[in-house]
Amino acid sequence: MTSHAIELRRVCKRFPNPGGGEVIAVNDVSLEILDGEFFSLLGPSGCGKTTTLRMIAGFELPSSGEIFIHGKSMGSIPPFNRPVNTVFQHYALFPHMSVGENVGFGLEMKGIPKSEIKARVAEALRMVRLAGLEDRRPNQLSGGQQQRVAVARALINRPEVLLLDEPLGALDLKLRKEMQLELKTLQREVGITFIYVTHDQEEALTMSDRIAVMNNGMVQQVGTPAAIYEQPTNRYVADFIGESNLLDGVVINQGGSSVEVDLGDGLVVQATAHSRLERGQRVSVAVRPEKMSLKDESPTANRFTARIDEIVYLGTDTNFRVCLPGGQLVRVRQQNNAPDAQVQAQVGEQVVVSFPVNAARVLVD
Repeated sequence: MTSHAIELRRVCKRFPNPGGGEVIAVNDVSLEILDGEFFSLLGPSGCGKTTTLRMIAGFELPSSGEIFIHGKSMGSIPPFNRPVNTVFQHYALFPHMSVGENVGFGLEMKGIPKSEIKARVAEALRMVRLAGLEDRRPNQLSGGQQQRVAVARALINRPEVLLLDEPLGALDLKLRKEMQLELKTLQREVGITFIYVTHDQEEALTMSDRIAVMNNGMVQQVGTPAAIYEQPTNRYVADFIGESNLLDGVVINQGGSSVEVDLGDGLVVQATAHSRLERGQRVSVAVRPEKMSLKDESPTANRFTARIDEIVYLGTDTNFRVCLPGGQLVRVRQQNNAPDAQVQAQVGEQVVVSFPVNAARVLVD
């Protein structure tokens, strides 16, 4: 039987609006997070992800709905009595204390014997690969090391769930990428549930077992990184995760999961759909730029003559902006490390744009 570390049942959070009425920060969110899972809440600022995390931690109470941790309702249980710990973006390390004192501070406040604190501090620092740095001060550490001290301070209390609120946001890009892999490795080693809040889609795709994409206080889609990227369920997810070409049109025919969509100006595409659609229904067709080709390859249902409008060289890739006959602009991404796949073309030249049917996904909203 699958164990749920966290379960949210129709959770809402409303705040008073200074101008009158209420602001709905979290709107009817239901989630089941598995034991030992690295689960990310992903979305833009103001989407409700941090408020959701704060309700799990107990810093905020739901206006309605219930939150369970390992099957136990949290109700109004205060944060210090919940089996969770939180790591914030700003690590709030005490500058006058050593690394060891920072990590063991919570245990000291609980009156744990010094000999046990010393052993557990050493264990926690080994987990985050900072063994031997107990006597250093925070200002003697790099940003990445300070972040790991904050994680060690949270893990030392042996929580059932670790909550992380954009903990890498203060780091530079290179260090952030390194720490993403370190955190994922650490999570596998300690084996506890991590719930991670981020606005960075690449970060969520890199680290997560599953992702909940949020917008306007609601969960838009929950799935593995591959499912979220390859099979978005609506226009918002397709547009927010990675880059998508979104082509608006009208359904003219459907046979099983294959759908014909009229984009206007004589352009008809074939795409896949996960639901039954009506003839004449307005939809969007999402196609990732890397799924499109500028090579005049074998015949395909989706093959159009177009004009190159812009070329941007990005080292590993070259991005083409291409104008279809009806004036719609699409992005095509070409990898530069495959010589046989490269297209030698200039702005203004005519090219053939093609993509397979299974790379085009019909979205209803």
